[in-house]
Amino acid sequence: MSGEPIEDVLDLRDQRLIAALQCDGRLTAERAAEVLGLNTRVVHRRLAALLGSGTVRVCARTGGAPYPPAMLLRISVLRGKAETVARALAERDDIPFVDLSASGDEIGAILIAEPGTPNRLVFRQLPATGSVVSVDAQTVLHVFEGGTAADWRLDVLTPAERTALTPPRLRDPADTPDRTDRAILAALAGDGRAAASVVARRTGGAESTVRRRLASLRERGLLLTEVHVDARRLGLPIDANLRMRVPPGELDALGRRLAGHPAVHGVLATTGAANLHVAVWLRSLADLYAFLTRDIGGLGVPSVDTFLVGRAVKRPSGSPSVSPVVS
Repeated sequence: MSGEPIEDVLDLRDQRLIAALQCDGRLTAERAAEVLGLNTRVVHRRLAALLGSGTVRVCARTGGAPYPPAMLLRISVLRGKAETVARALAERDDIPFVDLSASGDEIGAILIAEPGTPNRLVFRQLPATGSVVSVDAQTVLHVFEGGTAADWRLDVLTPAERTALTPPRLRDPADTPDRTDRAILAALAGDGRAAASVVARRTGGAESTVRRRLASLRERGLLLTEVHVDARRLGLPIDANLRMRVPPGELDALGRRLAGHPAVHGVLATTGAANLHVAVWLRSLADLYAFLTRDIGGLGVPSVDTFLVGRAVKRPSGSPSVSPVVS
């Protein structure tokens, strides 16, 4: 949900191409056309339009990298002051996420912070701000596999298409990139689809070496691609965060179960009374109601607090309302 006008929703063909990129960010137009049953020229043209306009961005990151320690912040503010506080938070390098509530009097944010260390922002700066009414800060204890925006997949492909488009990977936890690998990964950070020749120029390496290393990194699961796209362009304008109170003995099983739901793009276990946080993208408020009453209501969760996002002020890609998914 957003206070800004919702841009035109992309058609099904473009959404299927985006979903294909979620499977493999370095996917060729020829392979996409073959699997999706589309004309190769059309795929070339549409991918060029989507990527060239900035509607879709493909970046790279290192597979197996641990999540940084973080805290979830929920900040109540005086009416009329939310924008000012949100902008100040968004300017900080240690805060990758800032959301304004639809009600206009709350801010949700993620702070990268070491656990157990008093943080100046939480304990001094925010409480001393006259616009801030209260601050609730909870430490992230666990990020559920498959339950992050990086893992989320647009549900417009068949299982067979998704399998055909997803490259096989052999991931050894002990396998780490060497110096040359790290240079290649850094060169791909802003453009995960850069050709081997471009990466070679950026790193000063031989193109044949870069090409071989790229193939090895992909096979080893060390090169992952993030597809950044505004969920509203996918017909998903409802962005909501659910804070649940779950019995400790059921926390892990419930978190894993919700991580597999097609509407869910984030599942975190945290400290505090509301110990399970779930983020969803949905098509309408009616779908949100159905998710709460049917999907959550049937799980026996005793308490759910819903934070409806009015505007995403900051997301990791650096663009408003844009969240990543990883392939």
